[in-house]
Amino acid sequence: MQPDDKLCYCFHVSQRKVQNFLRIHRPRVPSQISECGGAGTGCGWCVPFLKKMFEAAKSDEVAAIVETAEQYAEDRAAYVRSGKGKPPAAEPIP
Repeated sequence: MQPDDKLCYCFHVSQRKVQNFLRIHRPRVPSQISECGGAGTGCGWCVPFLKKMFEAAKSDEVAAIVETAEQYAEDRAAYVRSGKGKPPAAEPIP
């Protein structure tokens, strides 16, 4: 994924925005990332990725999400369709 690709599709939060939030605000626990535009509070798909980024930021590293943006979006859509998460009504599932 590229830095400007969406990480949280429910609230349109990019990977770059989360990285900057982590660098500037230095949250103490992963759940505080939700203060970054609501990331992680919608369907829940991005929560494992946010936690990965949080752990990497603790050691001043950048977490790499190996999927392409297209694959990430497809995997998220499958996750939501399977009933594991419920995104906000305004966000249609492809």
